Amino acid sequence: MFQFYIKSVPRETYTYSMFEEYDVIIVGGGHAGSEAAAAAANMGAKTLLITMNRHSVAAMSCNPAMGGIAKGQIVREIDALGGMSGIITDRTMIQFRMLNKSKGPAMWSPRAQSDKKLFSTEWLHELEKLENLDFWEDTVSDILVEDNKVVGVKTMLDIEIKSKTVILTNGTFLNGTIHIGEKSFGGGRIGEKSSKGLTENLVALGFESDRMKTGTPVRVDARTVDFSVMTEQKGDENPGKFSFTDTKQLTNQQSCHLTYTSLKVHDILRTGFEFSPMFVGRIQGVGPRYCPSIEDKIERFSDKDRHQLFVEPEGWNSNEIYVNGFSSSLPEDIQLKALREIIGFEKAKIFRPGYAIEYDFFQPTQLKNTLETKLIENLYFAGQINGTTGYEEAGAQGLIASINAVLKINNKKPFILKRSEAYIGVLVDDLITKGTEEPYRMFTSRAEYRTLLRQGNADLRLTPLSNKIGLASDERLKRVIYKKEKIKILIEFIKEFSIKPEFIDEYLISVGSPALKQKIKLSNVLLRPQVSIAAMIDFIEPLRNITNEIDCCLDEILEEAEILIKYESYIQKEQDLANRISKHENVFLKDDIDYMKIEAISYEAREKMNKIKPSSIGQASRISGVSPADISVLLVFIGK
Repeated sequence: MFQFYIKSVPRETYTYSMFEEYDVIIVGGGHAGSEAAAAAANMGAKTLLITMNRHSVAAMSCNPAMGGIAKGQIVREIDALGGMSGIITDRTMIQFRMLNKSKGPAMWSPRAQSDKKLFSTEWLHELEKLENLDFWEDTVSDILVEDNKVVGVKTMLDIEIKSKTVILTNGTFLNGTIHIGEKSFGGGRIGEKSSKGLTENLVALGFESDRMKTGTPVRVDARTVDFSVMTEQKGDENPGKFSFTDTKQLTNQQSCHLTYTSLKVHDILRTGFEFSPMFVGRIQGVGPRYCPSIEDKIERFSDKDRHQLFVEPEGWNSNEIYVNGFSSSLPEDIQLKALREIIGFEKAKIFRPGYAIEYDFFQPTQLKNTLETKLIENLYFAGQINGTTGYEEAGAQGLIASINAVLKINNKKPFILKRSEAYIGVLVDDLITKGTEEPYRMFTSRAEYRTLLRQGNADLRLTPLSNKIGLASDERLKRVIYKKEKIKILIEFIKEFSIKPEFIDEYLISVGSPALKQKIKLSNVLLRPQVSIAAMIDFIEPLRNITNEIDCCLDEILEEAEILIKYESYIQKEQDLANRISKHENVFLKDDIDYMKIEAISYEAREKMNKIKPSSIGQASRISGVSPADISVLLVFIGK
């Protein structure tokens, strides 16, 4: 009998590096990670996206929708900057609605239902076309640091990958725990494991970590739902788009539906409260204030006899229904029993129950306004790791972090959007200045300059800025320049042209507006609330001649010109205010100021400024606990 002896060879003598050094490594393939990966690669950086499963990139873990109040503005801003969320949404949406059309244009917010599976598939298709982007399916367990500077990552497969910068976009996966009634188990979302080790690694490096909670409702089989007894909610008759590029307009739409809970539903849900992980204290993380679970709603609003539910389809060819407003972590049998008491769901069958998920996040006051961490150079955080909620907020952060990572390795100035320039600027400033004790969600009320930050002018505001840093293409910029020129020509004509009553009275009377008594400027006619430029084209030949010469984005040009004329005084007033306040934004503060030594400033203000290290007087003035008197002292101090 023969015996074979194999000589042991040290591992380092026969292994070789699978990876070159990258410019940017992105950890996590959610909405933040996908936008970050696309931006870095498109800016020419050698990029690696590490995710557990690349076929789940940009997964819609919660509701199958993009946009909404203030969120729609963010998606349009992402698109204007050269991001992909708007384009992917346009390709995959099954319904479009412009919310708040009855209000002023500052409040208009686009929202789309998307085909959930197609959305993720389209994202992967776009990412795989990028020649500067590589993928690796694995879990990152450690950040590699030398001299307080990140140099790469280490994965669960014990592989070290070197990189000049690292962006963490881990979503709800950091030590994620799923709760359904009395059952708890690890997971980043249902059916996918959580990420272990990274939180502990970051805490050991000096970062502060805490827990947050979010949830999702049951998924229902559409074949078992009676939609005929619900209120149908159709999309807009003339659906709009998110992207400023030439994406196709939606021609066929699916309807959503409305229904309501009842006191009987509430009573059934209460029978499960003794098993609720939230009420018995097994969930320690703070949940979203503006999207509470159904059990939380019936407790907090016990005077309400019913709560509205939005019944949303998840795709063109899917039988899965998302019951928006019925998020729950109660036992699955209680969820189903209560669901079947809701009108239209009497015979409902579910694909899976709702659940709560608890996960680690890091207080965003630990970040600079570039989303780079203060503790470790070249390490960036983006998305739910910063305590935010929502696909849109995550995507915006991924984009900003990635842009700044690429700019930094190329020794270029950082890209920082002011609060007066973008909702994204408001988002980042709120996070790094105020931090958050609950999942942060964007609202129009958070933006003090929302009249300037309309969804329809995002490209005019942001595309030139993005083109300068090498992200938004020259083709996009040419479109913006063309649009801006045509808006100017149209406004000048409307302000200068005088219209006779006989040419316009028929139209005015038809829309319930008084006839003219004499010849007046067309701009004065347009100030009437019932009047629009688009409708006047048929009655005024010179106006028709101008619009006939416009061969691009006519609807956008007409809308923007009309807004700028009708709301001119309001827009100018807000712009003047922004200009005055911006003076403080341009008074910069050094990182090494020891505020505790400035005794004329209140102790609370000194303590908070020492922790946050504001980058400017403007940011310092927005820190909770810092008074105008403190700012006056600070101005005197830096003046010396």
